[in-house]
Amino acid sequence: FVPLPLQRMAYVLDAVQEKKELARLPVVSQLKEGLDVEVVRLTEAHLEEARQLLNLTIDEGQTYPQLAALDAPAFRAYFLSHEAFELRAIQSQEFLGCFYIKPNFPGRCSHIANAGFLVKPAARRRGCARVMAEAFLQLAKDLGYRAVMFNLVFVTNIASLALWRSMGFQEIGRVPQAGNLKDLGFQDAIQFYYDLTTLPD
Repeated sequence: FVPLPLQRMAYVLDAVQEKKELARLPVVSQLKEGLDVEVVRLTEAHLEEARQLLNLTIDEGQTYPQLAALDAPAFRAYFLSHEAFELRAIQSQEFLGCFYIKPNFPGRCSHIANAGFLVKPAARRRGCARVMAEAFLQLAKDLGYRAVMFNLVFVTNIASLALWRSMGFQEIGRVPQAGNLKDLGFQDAIQFYYDLTTLPD
């Protein structure tokens, strides 16, 4: 049995059964307003909140390509197949956002990572995405990846484009009319690349 989200891929990525020890965790940082936050592995306590956030983002229809909401098994297959992390407030433990890290390709190209990021609406424009993005690069390297590739960053996603450009990602391609976005119609997408071997250990 192959979970539905994986059936629709051009290839199937084998799920990772054992998680690698990551001495870097927790990754501690601060948001713009000074709130102390940390990046940790996605916890069971916040799994449902993460699923609801993904489904909200899918329904917004402007950043993720999926059309339909994911039930719990489909969410686990899509978001938890490899590594997943959350951003939370240290003192209150409030869930602020999350991201996954997985190979962008199978087999001989599996050293190139892909990731997907989510920030809950009340936490947007506070610096959550940058905190997660900075942690992501180091964690991806710790997990053994040598590079990162983002396949579809839609040109209408101004905040995301600005973030990756500011962090030194290379723009390696443009996919014309890649997504038929909600309320926006067909939009191009930018492909980004980052060489993780340039990061210090």
